[in-house]
Amino acid sequence: MEHHQLAWYIAGPVLGLCVIACRILFNARLGVTGGFSELVGKLSRGSVRFDWRGWFAIGVALGGTVFALAAGGPDFHGYGWLTDTFSGSARIAIPVLLLGAGVLIGYGAKAAGGCTSGNGLSGTSLLSPASLAATATFFGTAIGVSFLIAAVI
Repeated sequence: MEHHQLAWYIAGPVLGLCVIACRILFNARLGVTGGFSELVGKLSRGSVRFDWRGWFAIGVALGGTVFALAAGGPDFHGYGWLTDTFSGSARIAIPVLLLGAGVLIGYGAKAAGGCTSGNGLSGTSLLSPASLAATATFFGTAIGVSFLIAAVI
């Protein structure tokens, strides 16, 4: 099955407009960690009154779920060595690994005070030195890890 995605020259400007809209409408940075923190904080106090960040996180999760359902269920193609390594009944490991990786990334982002989307999109657009350093670090790490995986496999 062939998957099409939005062209970069459309998605990039739309994402940039989202960053600008978030700054204009809420005077805030666009990022997922803030939304997740909002959800955890309010739900732990028994409240379901979220600000825009909580609804943003809910929208990200629901959007992915609706897309998966519309596509006929979750599809784990395109993860390179991960989908090649786990086949048949072992494919159940893929969502478990992705969930575990997501939890670890979320914890790290919360502990670091921001996520890649917040630093990479909003922070760099504001020329924040900390965001520029963080973005360079996670892109550099991703490039290094991709070369390491290519060398091992």
